[in-house]
Amino acid sequence: MNSELIDAISLVILIFQGVATLILLSRLLPGAIRRSPLQPQPSHSRFSGKVSAIIPTLNEAERIKPCLQGLSLQGEELREVIVVDSHSQDATPAIVEAQTKIDARFRLINDPPLPPGWVGRPWALHNGFLNSSGQSDWILGVDADTQPQAGLVTSLLAIAEAEGYDLISLAPQFILQYPGEWWLQPALLVTLLYRFDSAGVDSSDPHRVMANGQCFFCRRSVLEALAGYSSAANSFCDDVTLARKIAAAGYKVGFIDGAKLIKVRMYEGAKETWQEWGRSLDLKDAASPWQVWSDWWFLLLVQGLPFPLLSVALLLFSLGYTSITLVAVIGLNLGLLFLRSIILVAIAASYQRPTKLSLASGLFWLSPLADPLAVVRILLSSLKTPTQWRGRIY
Repeated sequence: MNSELIDAISLVILIFQGVATLILLSRLLPGAIRRSPLQPQPSHSRFSGKVSAIIPTLNEAERIKPCLQGLSLQGEELREVIVVDSHSQDATPAIVEAQTKIDARFRLINDPPLPPGWVGRPWALHNGFLNSSGQSDWILGVDADTQPQAGLVTSLLAIAEAEGYDLISLAPQFILQYPGEWWLQPALLVTLLYRFDSAGVDSSDPHRVMANGQCFFCRRSVLEALAGYSSAANSFCDDVTLARKIAAAGYKVGFIDGAKLIKVRMYEGAKETWQEWGRSLDLKDAASPWQVWSDWWFLLLVQGLPFPLLSVALLLFSLGYTSITLVAVIGLNLGLLFLRSIILVAIAASYQRPTKLSLASGLFWLSPLADPLAVVRILLSSLKTPTQWRGRIY
């Protein structure tokens, strides 16, 4: 390969990566002054009966107990907990029924048959909303794999009242266990951090709003204005779809760090993480094709390519190619990898640390090596329309 061709390729890479890096910095810098994680708040009588919680379930027997127990710890602010079961074939209904005998706020219902044009999760949430008490001012959607901490509901009410939010969703603290997920999951999480504002930074662009359906806290009046969850009926990322529609309608939306308020054990191992979480991370149901693909190219430039490009550039440098553009490419990609290491430190608090150090959890610090794989997963997801979720075929 002649030096002129190397110079030309290096220049093209430098231009595209340089522009993408400036965009990345503009997104990450506000995170340096983002809101601190929400803290648990003690129960207060002025909030009594203001919240109805909804849990959509389908064969969740192996992980729903911590969720039920966590909600039972909430104070008088929580009026009711409606578990909307989509006719589970395991012990989920029996577990919920047992909880109703311990805490009268819990109630189990089944959603009607899934109509055309709906995905199961928003359909269950919609039916929970329709069956909730009209005296509750707020609806809290919670996934069965979450572990709510004491003071969650009061904290959400306090911040919503103080700052006038109409919708708040929380970024949780993740619980990981196996080596593969400790290595892969943080890389997948960074694909979101690179594309959207950090938790604790309120987005000014409705099309860039981020949300998390694992803890989705919305005013009843707002859901009524948008006909419940019907505006996200066919979305496999209904949380983001609905949040963006709410923001576009002029309501105040917040995505806040809730690591001290809610934990989640999402998937069992790297394979399930790759299949299930990776299926919706492209967020194509909540975005235009232009946004999906421009975001993917952006991720490729700033997250997927730094390690491979740096390796090739250093090899060429060792072989005697020492042009200014090649050196600049090396410097830029070293800078991107340094920035990635800073992000890794910043998100460490988003993961529950094991009581004892282990080889598995140590792979967290090697997760940047999984970045190219994470970008490939976003590509594969973007190219394919989902046909199943949690075992249900659509």
